[in-house]
Amino acid sequence: MSNFVMLLVEDDPLEREVLSVSLREEGFEVVECATAEAAELIVASTGTELRALVTDQNLAGSMTGVELAKFAREKHPKLDIIVISGQDVPGLPNNSIFLCKPFPPQRLLDAVRH
Repeated sequence: MSNFVMLLVEDDPLEREVLSVSLREEGFEVVECATAEAAELIVASTGTELRALVTDQNLAGSMTGVELAKFAREKHPKLDIIVISGQDVPGLPNNSIFLCKPFPPQRLLDAVRH
């Protein structure tokens, strides 16, 4: 179904696995990261095949999901960005999608296909 890479950044291993499995079952290629710092390295070294970023807002480490999203959008201007959190998130990059936790996996799939 998909010929592009989706970067999934979630520090909770169980949540990361649930989201990753849902996306892979729909045919998406998913690269998983537990920290924003690891995701930063992937964003900086990946070319046009990186097409979407799904990130939790509250990540372990020195960077929030919104900060990671802004960094990623600078490197990849056409990147689709979905930020997930259990609370409202201010300052999302333009044309980003916000999903409030908890949400059914189908909501994420709908957002990815927007």
